[in-house]
Amino acid sequence: MKKGYYYVHLMKLLGILALVLGYVSPVLAEETLKVGVLQYVEHESLNATYQGFIDGLKEAGYEEGKNLEIDFLNAAADNANLQSMSEKLVNNNDVLFAIATPAAQALANVAGDKPLYFSAVTDPVSAGLVDSLDKPGKNVTGTIDAAPIEEQVKLLQKVAPEAKTIGLLYNSGEANSLSEAENAKEQLTAVGLKVEEATVTSTNDISQVMGSLVSKVDAIFTVTDNTVASAMTLVGDLAIEAKLPIVGGSEDMINENGLVTYGLNYYNLGKQTAAMVVKQQEENLNVSEVPVESASENNLIINEKVAEALGIDITNLKVE
Repeated sequence: MKKGYYYVHLMKLLGILALVLGYVSPVLAEETLKVGVLQYVEHESLNATYQGFIDGLKEAGYEEGKNLEIDFLNAAADNANLQSMSEKLVNNNDVLFAIATPAAQALANVAGDKPLYFSAVTDPVSAGLVDSLDKPGKNVTGTIDAAPIEEQVKLLQKVAPEAKTIGLLYNSGEANSLSEAENAKEQLTAVGLKVEEATVTSTNDISQVMGSLVSKVDAIFTVTDNTVASAMTLVGDLAIEAKLPIVGGSEDMINENGLVTYGLNYYNLGKQTAAMVVKQQEENLNVSEVPVESASENNLIINEKVAEALGIDITNLKVE
C-alpha cells in the first residue's frame, strides 16, 4: 500500500515539475542573435562605429557569450576581400552590418532577403543601396554620415580668413567621397574660394599628393573619406609642417592632427544603428520600410595643439 501510495504521489510531482519546466523553458531559452559585420578598412572613425554598435547592442540586452554572436571581418580596403567575406557572412548569420559604403555595397550584392544595416555611409541612394532615405524599398537601411559641409566651410573662413585657394583632398574611387567632394566644391566656390582638387586612390599616394598640394593652397578641406582618414596623422603632419589648417570631415580626423570640424561622432552613430537593429528585432519590422537615419547631433571639435602649432586663435570660434 505504502509503495503504491508513494508511487502515485511521485508521479504527480513529476507531472507538476514537467508542467513548470515546460512553462519556464521558453522564457529561459533566449534565442541567439547572429550578426555578421563587414568593415571596409581600419581607421579611427570606422573602429569607433563598430564599438558603438557593439556597446549599443549590449545596452539593449544583447551580449556576446549570452544571446549574441558577432562574426567580424575587416576587408583591409581590398575589393577581393569584400566579395569573399560578404559571401561568408551571408551564409552564417541572421543579420548583417556593413561599416562604410564599399562594405555595404558588397554585402548588398549577396544579402538576398537577410536584413542588412549600414553605417558610416554618406549617400546610400547614389551608392545604389536604397531607393530613398524615407523608404529604402530594399532589405537595407542604416545610418548616414553626411557632413554639414556648409557649416564646415564657414569654419574654414573663420580659421583662415585670408585664404583664397583651398585644397580638396579625397579618394576619387569612393562613391561616398565623390558625393561629398561635389558638395564641398559647390559650397567653397559659392563663397568665392578657388578649389584645388587633389585625389588619391590609396594611402600610398598621400605623401606625393600632399607634397604637391601644400605649395598651391592656403588651407585644406577633407571630406569623410576612408582613405584620407586612414592616413590622417600623416596628412595632418604634412599640413602642420606647411603651416596649413585642415578642416576635416569628422571628429576623428581632428583627433589625428586636423584643426577643426563641425561634425558627427562615429561611436554615437554606431550606437544609433544598433538601436535600429534592436527595434526591428523586437517589433518584427520590415527593414525595407525602416527609414535611413542621419546622425542625431553634430559637435564643434577643435584640436588645440594643432591650433597652437599653426598660431591660430580659436578662443571665440563657434558655429553659426
